[in-house]
Amino acid sequence: MSWGRFAESDPALAEYGAGRLASGVAYLATVRRDGAPRVHPVTPIIGHGRLFVFMEPTSRKGDDLRRDGRYALHCAVEDSSGGDGEFYLYGTATPIDDPAVRALAADASSYTPKERYVLFELAVDSAFSNLYNKTGNTFTMWKAEAARDEEADHD
Repeated sequence: MSWGRFAESDPALAEYGAGRLASGVAYLATVRRDGAPRVHPVTPIIGHGRLFVFMEPTSRKGDDLRRDGRYALHCAVEDSSGGDGEFYLYGTATPIDDPAVRALAADASSYTPKERYVLFELAVDSAFSNLYNKTGNTFTMWKAEAARDEEADHD
């Protein structure tokens, strides 16, 4: 499901997530050829109802995503106490070659992507937040299949 559809389904969680992902570097986990996880720093881009990441064409994470599109994305946390909380996503990445979509991603980016960078769009299958407070944690979860079931009930 696109970021935009996720945001329509759970606006509060999407708004929180967009804020957390915009706060700096996030960590993208991919699946290596041998099945082991691999973690990479990335700068996620949210714009035009979509979630993107640019990367160097020689990056192992790009190889991982082309072979097995599954990913997990986790925001950076400010401090050892959890700061403003955690936000993470699971889903599937798709390589994007369309120049018009690349222009959309570049337009939404906080930096100027180099021409050589490759682009992936990240579909959102599930999203989670974990907020820390004095009385414990507040955990919120959203899943695409539940949102699709809810949409079908309204048709």
